[in-house]
Amino acid sequence: MAITLVNPKGLPEIDAYRQVSIATGSKLVFIAGQVAWRADGVTVGSGDLAAQVEQCYLNVGIALAGVGASFGDVAKLTVYVVDWTPDKMPLLMEGIGRAAAKLGVTPVPPASLLGVAALDVPEHLVEIEATAVID
Repeated sequence: MAITLVNPKGLPEIDAYRQVSIATGSKLVFIAGQVAWRADGVTVGSGDLAAQVEQCYLNVGIALAGVGASFGDVAKLTVYVVDWTPDKMPLLMEGIGRAAAKLGVTPVPPASLLGVAALDVPEHLVEIEATAVID
């Protein structure tokens, strides 16, 4: 693996992600923000944040696999959630957990969560982009 994930002493340990990733690979992979579309362009989980988070993670996984990478190669995730409030965290974590179970991974690279006013289409509640490093 080209990525090592760590929680340096002096920073909080967060279960959902690690604070730092160390990249030693030679190729950077930038995955465009993935929304809750199936391959046919139909939105999954209209109005259901957990279902959309799950589909976004699955789409990131498909994009990674398409270039010979996996979640183990992800150095950073950025998650954009429409009208974010902290009470939505359980739904976010539920979606991540369901996707992780389907993918057989624990996606814990450093991550940023940003609340946004809107995304590309009104039905989309979340968008997730990834940066990976491969050899």
